[in-house]
Amino acid sequence: MESSIFFIVVGAVAVAAVARWKGWPAPLLVTVVALLASFLPFVPDVAIDGHVLLNIVLPPLLYSAALDVSFLSFKRAMPQIRRLGVGLVVVTAGVVGLLAWWIMPELTLPGALLLGAIVAPPDAVSAAAIGRRLGLPRRVMTVLSGESLINDATSLTMYRVFAAIVAGATVTLAGGVGQFFVAVLVGVAVGLAFGAVMHRLRMRVADPVVNGTFGLLAPFGAYAIAEQLLGSGVLAVVAMGLFVGFNAPKTSYATRQQEAPLWLSADFLLESFVFAYIGLQLPRVLADLNDGEVGVVVLLSAVVLVAVLLVRPLFVYPAHAWGQWWTRRRLRRWKRVIAMHPDAVAARGRGRHPLSEEQLRRRLAETRLSWRDNAVISWAGMRGVVTLATALAAADLAGIDGAAAHAIVVVAFVVTVGTLLLQGLTLPWLIRMLGVVDDSEQQEDARELAAVHERSREAGKAYLRAMRREWAQEHGEEQLPAFDAYAKRLVRVQSDAEQTGVEQQLRPTAEQFTTLAKGWLAVRRQLLLEERAAGNLSEEVMHELIAAMDAEELALDTRVALRT
Repeated sequence: MESSIFFIVVGAVAVAAVARWKGWPAPLLVTVVALLASFLPFVPDVAIDGHVLLNIVLPPLLYSAALDVSFLSFKRAMPQIRRLGVGLVVVTAGVVGLLAWWIMPELTLPGALLLGAIVAPPDAVSAAAIGRRLGLPRRVMTVLSGESLINDATSLTMYRVFAAIVAGATVTLAGGVGQFFVAVLVGVAVGLAFGAVMHRLRMRVADPVVNGTFGLLAPFGAYAIAEQLLGSGVLAVVAMGLFVGFNAPKTSYATRQQEAPLWLSADFLLESFVFAYIGLQLPRVLADLNDGEVGVVVLLSAVVLVAVLLVRPLFVYPAHAWGQWWTRRRLRRWKRVIAMHPDAVAARGRGRHPLSEEQLRRRLAETRLSWRDNAVISWAGMRGVVTLATALAAADLAGIDGAAAHAIVVVAFVVTVGTLLLQGLTLPWLIRMLGVVDDSEQQEDARELAAVHERSREAGKAYLRAMRREWAQEHGEEQLPAFDAYAKRLVRVQSDAEQTGVEQQLRPTAEQFTTLAKGWLAVRRQLLLEERAAGNLSEEVMHELIAAMDAEELALDTRVALRT
């Protein structure tokens, strides 16, 4: 079996590499090729326990995704993310469960709802890859990515509740809701604890290899411990990833540069294997059906596939309209409060004055999405690894008969492959046809860049003035011309980088100048963190600027190493 898995991984990576080279969506191509290859007689039949697949694949994929999500954008889009990641999953599970129970009563209602929980959560891997390639606005990408980070927790909690009922346990509605809140609280607490430890380690340990290795291990630890404590392993990993990612600019540049390609490679490997495994399993699953089950299972699979395709847009548009109405209601209420008690709410502002209407709107209003944005979100509902793994795990549950187990697995695989092909292949066309781009977002980025560059120059010059005085005291006034020459070079390099987007390599003339340049970079990084905290700079733009500074610092250290 080990050799079979190795060859599957190699083949999947090769196909995914071709897809990246051609600019095609890799998950779709890998799934299609694996599906076609599964009919070849020499292709091995590999079966992996669903719990093992979930525990191995899900933690690193979730952690890597959380590292890349802007925490501030995630927080701003939380109302939409919460509705999709919790509300839509519950609604989808309920609709699918009732339909499945009606078509195939032998599933029983708990078993049908178990099937609904399995097929409810979308996997944003494919959608995110397509969105990045076609340049979807950040507001849409944030909602899709944020939904994928929390919908798995909702789905897996529901899965545990209905699996317990299928096994014969008595679970009340209040007990199920209580279990969900316990899972959320414990999962987030464990994740934040792991995140705090990881951040402290990254701040104290200078070795990027050690930090990267612990980063690979930590998601598995957070997931396992949270699950053991009856919490959500998914939320634990997500909370840890958001905490570490938000604080990543405070760590050393070497850790950041080591981390980025490490997680890109891990994601590429795991995603390639998962989608190949999805394609390879479908024929085996269909072959396990008895002749008498084929008709009703095919009908059930088709109905559930149509249901998950339709429920999403029927939920997204009314939910967004309700969110905008609720935002207007909250704004009107707070305006009345401010008008009646201006002094009482003044402390909520950053200064001594009450919150302005624009500040109030920025704090209370959720992101406004156009009907085109919601169309893309509605069609980005491809299923993936969670649906696959939980379906395989459900087949081994106690209390479920063979026919029901086969039906659940077949329906889950049909929905997964069907959504990958139907939605995945047409989503790029939909994005192009609707023209879902945002020129205003690019213009806002340009304004932020211009403003932060000006403040960065002023902060850098203030740092150089302070260092000039220290330089004169340490090396004497006669050495100031050398300091001034290098200071001008630092300012010129920054100006050139702002105009061309490419940082020039610095050429220190002495070891002390390298220290001076590192201090210059530290001042500029600190300014970016302050601008982010003040809300003047988006986190995405900040990361781009810090990446350029990291390259500049790497050039400094490389030249120092070459001289020694």
